[in-house]
Amino acid sequence: MAYLDGKVAIVTGAGRGIGREIALMMAKEGAKVVVNDLGASDRGDGEDTSVAAGVIEEIRAAGGEAVSNPDSVASWDGAHRIVQTALDNFGKIDIVVNNAGIARDRMVFKMSEEEWDAVVGVHLKGAFNCIRAAAPHMKEQKSGRFVNFASTSGLIGNIGQANYGAAKLGVVALSKITALDMKRYNVTSNCIAPFAWTRLTATIPTETEAQKKRVEKLKKMRPADVASLAVFLAGEAAAGITGQVFGVRGKEIYLFSQPRIVRSIHKSDGWGIEDLSELLEETMKSHFAPLDTSPEYIGWDPLV
Repeated sequence: MAYLDGKVAIVTGAGRGIGREIALMMAKEGAKVVVNDLGASDRGDGEDTSVAAGVIEEIRAAGGEAVSNPDSVASWDGAHRIVQTALDNFGKIDIVVNNAGIARDRMVFKMSEEEWDAVVGVHLKGAFNCIRAAAPHMKEQKSGRFVNFASTSGLIGNIGQANYGAAKLGVVALSKITALDMKRYNVTSNCIAPFAWTRLTATIPTETEAQKKRVEKLKKMRPADVASLAVFLAGEAAAGITGQVFGVRGKEIYLFSQPRIVRSIHKSDGWGIEDLSELLEETMKSHFAPLDTSPEYIGWDPLV
């Protein structure tokens, strides 16, 4: 018996890269899959239905079951149509993988409103739209899995990605609260921050030797390595895992810490500016998070 036998899964952004590998692996493990992909560029422009169709052909050729859906996750109605596609074709929805994404990198002092809205709309609003559309059905059947995609651009930070990083850290909070809201209904929600060579990571600049070396390392990291964890989190063996943030880098899997209080100070009659000026740095500075995203400091490359 395959790991996901009898399950129905939606994978957004499943036409290429990590999403494609997840859809293929889920089908191989017995799930019936809705392959959602607009077929847009890495910036979210244009449409190409052949992108999703190619994945459908691969799944069916291997003996699996799959249907396509071309709707945008950034649309409330579109997300509900994605879920309805699963219901119409397979009768239920057990798994939602929120993987769809675009990138429009720009320094924060140059970023346009449209660049901000487009990226936040796909990543953060898109994840919410799909969760909101599927959650009532999972609540009713008292089971389900959400696998959401975060990024170290949000967890750690990355130059030129205010829109992407903010959206991805928002996904972490959304996933955590979904885990809390849905726990009583046996529905889990977890995040993966992936390290893999995809269309989005291919936009990383290669102007310096350090950048070129970083890209060469990323090229060795396969989307299929990320898919394994996503498929595991979607199955029954992961029933006790929820509200967590994982990272996958090649053959390594990370579990990220989550924000906790590391130091506090108290003054019975409250704090004045002079008090804070004198004591805040003195008592807390050693705990300040440094503004350093270098691989040397954090131990791995955050540009994914």
